[in-house]
Amino acid sequence: MSAQKERWISSLVFLLFCASSIPNCGSASLQQEPSPQHYFSGLETGKTSLAFFTPSVSPGAQPFLEQIESSAEALQDYGVSVVKVNCPQKDVSRYCGKENALKKAFLFRGNRLIREFPTDALFDVNSIVANVLFALLFNEVKYIETLADLENIENVLKGKSNMVFAYVPATGTAEHRAVMEAAFVYGTIHQFVLTTEAALLRATSHDDPDVSSACLLFCHCQQATEPAQPCRRTALAQPLTLLNIHRHLKLMGAPLVTEVAEDPEKISTVHLQLGLPLVFILSQKETYEADRRTAEFVAWQLLGKAGVALLSRDLVDLNVLHRSNVALKTPEEGMPIQYLVLEDTDEVITLVEDKNKVKQIQEDEQEEEEEENEDEKENNNQDIQDDQVVEAVSRDKKRELPLEQILVLTEENFHSSLSEAAQTVVLFYASWEAVSLAVLRSYFEVAALLKGTPGVLLSRVNCWDWPGLCSQENVTQFPTMRVYKEGQQSVTYGGMWGTEELSSFILLSQVSCPLKLATVDEAEGYLRGEFPPELSSHHHTSLLGVFSTATSEAREAFEEAGNILSGHVRMGMYFEDDALALSRKYSVSPPALLLTRSGGRSVESISLSKHSVQDMVQMIRYELLDIFPEITVPNLPQYLQLGKPFLILFSAGDISQMESKEMLKLAKGRAQQAFVACWLNLKRTPVGHGILRTYFSTTPPLPVLLWVNLHAGGQVFKFPSEQSITEMNILAWLEKLQAGLEIPSSTLSEEDWKPPLPAYDFLQMMEPSVPELSPHPGDTPAQHPPQSPGGDTAGGDSATRSEPSQESTAEGVGSPGRGLRGTAPRLAARDKQGKRHSEL
Repeated sequence: MSAQKERWISSLVFLLFCASSIPNCGSASLQQEPSPQHYFSGLETGKTSLAFFTPSVSPGAQPFLEQIESSAEALQDYGVSVVKVNCPQKDVSRYCGKENALKKAFLFRGNRLIREFPTDALFDVNSIVANVLFALLFNEVKYIETLADLENIENVLKGKSNMVFAYVPATGTAEHRAVMEAAFVYGTIHQFVLTTEAALLRATSHDDPDVSSACLLFCHCQQATEPAQPCRRTALAQPLTLLNIHRHLKLMGAPLVTEVAEDPEKISTVHLQLGLPLVFILSQKETYEADRRTAEFVAWQLLGKAGVALLSRDLVDLNVLHRSNVALKTPEEGMPIQYLVLEDTDEVITLVEDKNKVKQIQEDEQEEEEEENEDEKENNNQDIQDDQVVEAVSRDKKRELPLEQILVLTEENFHSSLSEAAQTVVLFYASWEAVSLAVLRSYFEVAALLKGTPGVLLSRVNCWDWPGLCSQENVTQFPTMRVYKEGQQSVTYGGMWGTEELSSFILLSQVSCPLKLATVDEAEGYLRGEFPPELSSHHHTSLLGVFSTATSEAREAFEEAGNILSGHVRMGMYFEDDALALSRKYSVSPPALLLTRSGGRSVESISLSKHSVQDMVQMIRYELLDIFPEITVPNLPQYLQLGKPFLILFSAGDISQMESKEMLKLAKGRAQQAFVACWLNLKRTPVGHGILRTYFSTTPPLPVLLWVNLHAGGQVFKFPSEQSITEMNILAWLEKLQAGLEIPSSTLSEEDWKPPLPAYDFLQMMEPSVPELSPHPGDTPAQHPPQSPGGDTAGGDSATRSEPSQESTAEGVGSPGRGLRGTAPRLAARDKQGKRHSEL
């Protein structure tokens, strides 16, 4: 419908409503004819008139005459003139000579009789207008009696036009008149269908309808393109009046979802003009398709009650919380737009249907914020915190992360995005989980560090929003980071979550592991530190496997070990015909490993005696450990797994060259197989202060050399401070330890290490709306958003209406609420979860 035609119809309906609301003053519009001959001679072709033939003196016709005179003005608006024809005495014509004719009214178009009405059917103005229009609109308004009749009309209309189905308990009522007046205006646009059959009304309703009240349904048949697809029906919730019908039809003709790209304060839609609220679903380009379907689902539920608009954060600079995902604009002048954080579509629908819901949500958010502030103050004053990760996230939760550099993946773009770059890194996380949020910060730093790196695409999947996708990818814990390469199996990261460790893993994963070298010169260059550009900036120990043609079993195990260690190890492999000559140069026979450690110039050679994949992985990990490592928080687990005592030198900074030289000689000696010689820099690893305070009552003078056996007895021995740290002095001291001649400085408790606070049953605190993602794939079926109803129309303005999917037909009106997706829908759950953790 054109805008000009729509304005004309709206104006006509308004005028008709005003005309029907103004009380009649006299019968100026009633025409009188002296005789039937005079009346019929003056009829004009195409003109419609309602004639009543009466004798000059007819007391019994007086009540009817009063009503028909009152209806004259109303019928005049529809081009129908009301005529009183006097019957002369002794007139024996058809309309005056018979008694039955004097008890009827006759509707003429030109000189052709259209319908006869018994006067007892025209008992008031409403019945007169309704019956006259019903006769005139015979083709525009179909009367039906059975459900089969209704379904037949729907089937004819599918894909062509919509239908307005009205039920009135009886004809001639005010509701019947309102339907007929609406059909007079909209009959050329929609097919009107009328019934008075209560059984038909019950057949079209899922509940027990009130058959004593009139009702109206708008049937969306134009969008039902498939024969088996039913026409969705939207009921008029207000009483059946002309103005309400016009309002309802105008709403049904409005776009289902309006896409906007400007300040919501400046937006005005037909819903606001008709006194209904407008709901904004806040979106972003990465999740546009899912947000569009969410907006359509909400719009179908709120059709006739509120408008729905899709607002892109990428196009509008909103000065609101990033986690806000819904906005509500009311038609009242001067009322500010309310920006809210809702968790599912049920809350959006309740928001519109319950006017007190907005105030309640705002009060709840204010109360939660006050409680969080109190918890934050309490946590700041609390000496013991049972979960340091949760504490850190809670204290830093108000700092929004600029995650624009990290592509958001959804069920729609996941597989297509994997082919956009040579290497796609995906972080699977849950927005409600503290460790995920902490890792997300490191991941953002990695994205900033690797920005512009060719062939690397960083992306993320929020498993709270996309549980089906995460189950499909067999993600069973949060967070999980994987590297995808086309044609290869994905590699899962299993290291520390620091920025340096993550970026190193991503860059190392760019190169094949093991890297196959084609010539002896390439192999020699690899050992000298001549690497591909992707590896040149990483100071890792380089490992080269050398194999002959007769050692294929060991070579295959080495290749499989490389796949397992990809991203963690810099590995090369040489297995050409002259591999024997290369290995002999380093005094070893194939299969063998050649190692050059970071900063080292010599090449170490190791024979491969075990050819199983598991043994080779374990041996490579062991050989890659530093001989005299600096202990840090990330690498401590690797050395603890060896199960050996620690000979550890605590230093306030870098150790001296003499101390480093002596400790390195000790570590390379025969005794190095029995213990781990290492050191710890308290400046780079401040946690060492706490370790020393655990060993001693106060921090001893530094440097201090300790023997700590965590795996047997927990005894801590302190090297005599008056002796210099030399290989000879340390070996002599170790002999005394083995002989039992030294007294331990302290002994660690044999009790298990437990959390500082007792375990807390947080499941008891959780609401029923827990995260849908099961910790095991397959336990919970994937949630699918409502299918996009029909195809989007082309054009710049995307304010279009889509047809409902098979899932969103009339039978699915009561579908359960589904989670909101988009800019920050699930971060609402993150805040609530953080609150619960802070209560621990």
